[in-house]
Amino acid sequence: MLHSLVGKSLGFIGYTIQYGCIAHCAFEYVGEFVTCSGPSMEPTITNRDVVFSERVSRHLYRIEKGDIVIAKSPFDPKMNICKRVIGLEGDKVCISGPSDSFKTHTYVPRGHVWLEGDNLQNSTDSRSYGSIPYALIRGRVCLKLWPPHNVGLLNESPNDGRIV
Repeated sequence: MLHSLVGKSLGFIGYTIQYGCIAHCAFEYVGEFVTCSGPSMEPTITNRDVVFSERVSRHLYRIEKGDIVIAKSPFDPKMNICKRVIGLEGDKVCISGPSDSFKTHTYVPRGHVWLEGDNLQNSTDSRSYGSIPYALIRGRVCLKLWPPHNVGLLNESPNDGRIV
């Protein structure tokens, strides 16, 4: 009796570890579901939208201008940010001030990306903290899953003309 109980318990623990490792690998290398918060990506992504962020593009260096990415915050490594890629290494990007009357240009350094929120009036992004290392990118957002009436692929950026 005790022998079979121990055997069943060890078998259960083994399956739990096995499936836990499979789940970890899937979330680390394939993708993950992310609940977004904050107004910085409105109207494309609003507060409490659930998106799928795939990780394959990041590993294959296939992140492109216009992609929405999930990245580690340059201020707080425990926090993720959701922003749009405006510039890749070597690109010249236009930086506008809050009033849009003061514009400057900068170049994205090697190994970095320039990220901005779609809601330029309410976004803390590369205009505040500069370009971020490519290594901080966690994944590329490819699909909106919630709310149900907005399920589908994400559309193009509502802001044009920021890439020079």
